[in-house]
Amino acid sequence: MEIIATNENFSGVILGNHVVLVDFWATWCGPCRVLGPTVAKVAEEYDGKITVVKCDVDECEDIAMKYGIRNIPTLIFFKDGVAVDKLVGNVPKGEITSRIDSLL
Repeated sequence: MEIIATNENFSGVILGNHVVLVDFWATWCGPCRVLGPTVAKVAEEYDGKITVVKCDVDECEDIAMKYGIRNIPTLIFFKDGVAVDKLVGNVPKGEITSRIDSLL
């Protein structure tokens, strides 16, 4: 299950979970729409092991600025509240899962 990020809940979700994958995206972004089902599949497969967060850069501009999001889609991997890895663009599922597996 994916959690929808808001300015109010973002910090709590990041700090409250061991491994978190945040998908920075926007509704108007074609590559984001292509990557979305892959992220949803990862969320399903890793349910109970990681937390997956969808962060719309238009809705959460301050969060996007804080993490230096300049291109979307961008995936940021957090471990114990700290950003430890990043992928930019429409990346294959295997690349995402290998990054997650290295954090578990």
